[in-house]
Amino acid sequence: HAALLQGLDALGLLDSSADSESRRNILVSPLWQPEDGTQRIAAALAQALAAPDAPALPGKFGFAVDCGAQAVLRADSADIRIERGPGGVTVRAEGYATGACVSAEEAVPAAMALAHWFLAQGGKTRMAALTPQPALPQGFQTTLDFSPAAAPPPPGLTPAGWLVGAEFGQLQADTLAALATLGALRLTPWRMLLVEGLQHAPEIPGLVTEALDARLRVVACTGAPGCLQAAAATRPLARALAPSVPAGQLLHVSGCSKGCAHPRAALTLVATPAGFNLIHHGTAASAPDLLALSLETIASHLLPTFHAP
Repeated sequence: HAALLQGLDALGLLDSSADSESRRNILVSPLWQPEDGTQRIAAALAQALAAPDAPALPGKFGFAVDCGAQAVLRADSADIRIERGPGGVTVRAEGYATGACVSAEEAVPAAMALAHWFLAQGGKTRMAALTPQPALPQGFQTTLDFSPAAAPPPPGLTPAGWLVGAEFGQLQADTLAALATLGALRLTPWRMLLVEGLQHAPEIPGLVTEALDARLRVVACTGAPGCLQAAAATRPLARALAPSVPAGQLLHVSGCSKGCAHPRAALTLVATPAGFNLIHHGTAASAPDLLALSLETIASHLLPTFHAP
């Protein structure tokens, strides 16, 4: 552990204090290009959040820096968003249709002003939790003409390199080490890594490298025995059922009713001591439509659901 800390410190990846680390919640578009200003704005924002006069923001309060030609982070959680705008960038609070149109150099001061305003309104958790929704300060009341947001790209080639998916969002250490030999790695919020400059799919076992990979159509938590809350193994079942899930549909296999891997509604299987409950459209906590299915009969119950009109 000491050697790890020493190495991280040499790379400039350790914060000066736990407080500054807790404030540095910055989500950066993985598709950034050198000329779009994303990295420069993100670095200036990190510096501002580490300053002595930085706002004492809640632990989950975060910023998104998404300055590419198309915004790709709008479906991902953030409280203050910095995006490309006419003649510069826009800075806005999550949930508001208006914001500030500023130059790239003014983006971070504007974001800090918005963060201080959030606290002045009594904000305790997230921007969306401000109710009733207060009027934004002067300067943030320009109606924004949002450019169409791009959906997160699937695994495959991008202008910045090759996006590779991690099966169930988890990588083995040796897989990560092998990827790192192919190029600089960028983290994404989409259970994928981007290998900078790579022009072909890496030949490393266990990775999801193509958009049509059936494993992209299943979601599963750790399951038993890795999670003590889980009533059964989940990932072997999800892996086996993936080829049966049609394109455009999603199957969620949960080890218990908490549904940690996918909190939104989907076709869901939930492990119980008696077998798997089937929920046609709901979360893992929803009322089941079928109870205690055995591993041998699950597929026969799922197939009609997949092909229902």
